[in-house]
Amino acid sequence: MFYGWWIVVACLLAALIGNALGLFGAGIYLLAVTATNGWPIALVSGAVTLLYVVSAVLLIPVGSGIRRHGPQLFIALGGVTMAGAVAGIGQASAPWQAYLAFFFMGIGWACLSTTAVATTLAPWFEKHQGRAVSIASLGASIGGMISAPLLLFAIQEIGFGPTTAIAGALAIAVLLPLAILVMRHRPQDLGLFPDGAALPVARAEAGAAQWTRRTALATVRLRSVMATFGLAMMVQIGLVTHQATFLSSALSTPAVSATLSATAVAALLGRLALARFADQIDSRTTASAVLLIASAAFMALGLLPSPGLLVVGSIAFGLTVGNVTTLAPIIVRREFGAASFGPVFGVASCGIQLAAAFGPGLFGMLRDTFGSYCVPLLMAAALDVVAAMIILVGGRGARRLPA
Repeated sequence: MFYGWWIVVACLLAALIGNALGLFGAGIYLLAVTATNGWPIALVSGAVTLLYVVSAVLLIPVGSGIRRHGPQLFIALGGVTMAGAVAGIGQASAPWQAYLAFFFMGIGWACLSTTAVATTLAPWFEKHQGRAVSIASLGASIGGMISAPLLLFAIQEIGFGPTTAIAGALAIAVLLPLAILVMRHRPQDLGLFPDGAALPVARAEAGAAQWTRRTALATVRLRSVMATFGLAMMVQIGLVTHQATFLSSALSTPAVSATLSATAVAALLGRLALARFADQIDSRTTASAVLLIASAAFMALGLLPSPGLLVVGSIAFGLTVGNVTTLAPIIVRREFGAASFGPVFGVASCGIQLAAAFGPGLFGMLRDTFGSYCVPLLMAAALDVVAAMIILVGGRGARRLPA
């Protein structure tokens, strides 16, 4: 088997750990920390926002660093910092300690992010790049699917502190061996060619190496990707962070756990569908359709908060979660090429993540201001409609490389 597919498996596991303990775990930590210490939701939501700000700032050096030096150091650093942060949040007894834990969690998540995964895979695939990124991203859905029930069950049975300590140890046990034993920089280092080809294949975009951050940012195409997925990720992460707290007002703890798992299963199914057709579809049109489905899910959750409809709305939302995350690197990789993917998507994902960082705090502030999650959910529905329009308009016009 072409060694690039082993890199895909390693990236899938890295995404699983990073998302289980980072993106999806943050919502569980929010619920547990506020319940344990009696702190306001808005206060802890600010710490979650810090996680995303730190991660966003680091995405440019992570993308460029992996492109130049390979993923080994970054995956190892991600494992160590994520482990320490998760263990630390379980011991937090003062707000500053929670903020410190989420700060280091941001470092870990940047090193295990979609940017890290997609940049790691960029040199290994040309023909199957969409499929490779989509398959590796399945780890994020699997992480979300297992993290909520396991974390909630363990917290209930053995306590918050011991649970996070075990989770941190597991992160190191999985990620350090992957970084040292499996990860490699380029296929050429092993005497191979992209996609496992017998001979080097000429890339379709001969001038792809000419793209720089400045020239890429000057295009409507890249700015439309940043605006679209910045808005989409802001509202998505806002709900993911607050979903456990939102659902707990109408559902029992076992029902909350089951609904979070169903959301993650739906995300997995959505990603599987994308993995099957990623290299044949128009990615911008697909992104627009996914965002309209997400908008409908947000609207249903905000206006029809009965227990049964909360479950249905969460599943519909879940179908879009993974693809919103995965489509951005696929579009950038397809339109700007492999040679420039690291720096170009690094700056794009930095902008996307900075916008996303406001999601948890914005949801928390609006919830505390209006006394329910109805207003932030309806706001999210409207912003996803705007994002769906931007991604279509941004794809118009010539698609030529810079001179």
